[in-house]
Parts: sequence; structure tokens; C-alpha cells
Amino acid sequence: VTGVQTWENPNEEHPELKCFGDDDPIDVVEIGSSALEAGSVTPVKALGVLAMIDDGELDWKVIAVSTADPLAAKLNDVADIEKECPGVVSGIREWFRWYKTPDDKPLNGFGFNEEALPAAKACEVIAETHAAWKGLRDGSIDAGKLWKGN
Repeated sequence: VTGVQTWENPNEEHPELKCFGDDDPIDVVEIGSSALEAGSVTPVKALGVLAMIDDGELDWKVIAVSTADPLAAKLNDVADIEKECPGVVSGIREWFRWYKTPDDKPLNGFGFNEEALPAAKACEVIAETHAAWKGLRDGSIDAGKLWKGN
């Protein structure tokens, strides 16, 4: 996955989770063995995805590894993360669950029994949200109050 632009459509209800997108791009959490430069555009391999529910809105969290990272050869799916990097998925989930509480906001929840879904689902989410972004840009999806630029 490199440079794919995405948008979580706030007008589209997820058929299973019964909540709408959060009107933002999807978030990618890179779990490689070294820090990335802030703002860098880095090719990554999608390994899994969490369906975070934030204030009633769906906010996908793709778990990925840089394709240049030594771990990339060992990690191909969410199950590999637990094998090679025990506790990482749980740590990511708990960080996102709690990160807004210092601002007096409630804990975030997660769909799909709080499970990280496999790489195939992550790729599906990326494709769906990329299609939504294309619809936003070409005008076939209503942007609402969102400024699209030109």
C-alpha cells in the first residue's frame, strides 16, 4: 500500500456494525522495528485492521509494516504479528481505546468482538475507502460540509 488516498464516508452505514464513517482518511499504524520520519510516505504491507468505534463513528485502524523493515519478511497477516511480536495488537487496541480519556472523552470501542481482522479484510477496507475518496473527488458522493479543494 503506497500513496492510496482514502475517506471514511459519513453518509454510508456499515452493514454489520451499523455505524457511519468518521469523515476522515483511514489511519495506518506501522509496527516496524524502527521509527519512521514524521510525515513520510512509506510503502507498507497491510497485515490486519481494527474497527474502532469512536463516538458512534467507524474509524478503521490498519495495522501494517514498512516493506523495507526486516520484519516484513516474517509478517503477512494479523496472526503473524502475535507470533513474531506478542502483545503488539493488544497494545495498539488499548492505546486507541484510552487515548482520548485525558480530554474527558469516553473509552473507544471496537467492532467484530474487538478482534483484529486479517490482511484480506484490511485490503478490502483500503479498496472501499479509496473508492469512497474517488467518489468524493469526482462529485458522485456528497461531500457535505467537507472542503475538497480543487
